[in-house]
Amino acid sequence: MFTIEHDFDATVITLVDETEPGVRPLNEDVVIQSFDDRVVIEQMEAGGDGVSRVVLSLRQLDELRAALNLPEGQYRLARRP
Repeated sequence: MFTIEHDFDATVITLVDETEPGVRPLNEDVVIQSFDDRVVIEQMEAGGDGVSRVVLSLRQLDELRAALNLPEGQYRLARRP
């Protein structure tokens, strides 16, 4: 399950880990905040002691999107002028 909310300066997507009972431990929700210049991905740490946070520039997000659909190798995306 996931939710999408539009805040004043960001779009917030929350991914909820839904799994069959007893299959594996549930992971904490993943919260993705999309701003004009960056994307922030957050998840509570397993012990609940803090939050793990990854900040991606929009360029890094484009590269990640491309990487998900490419075979193993080294790549550089061409930029349009």
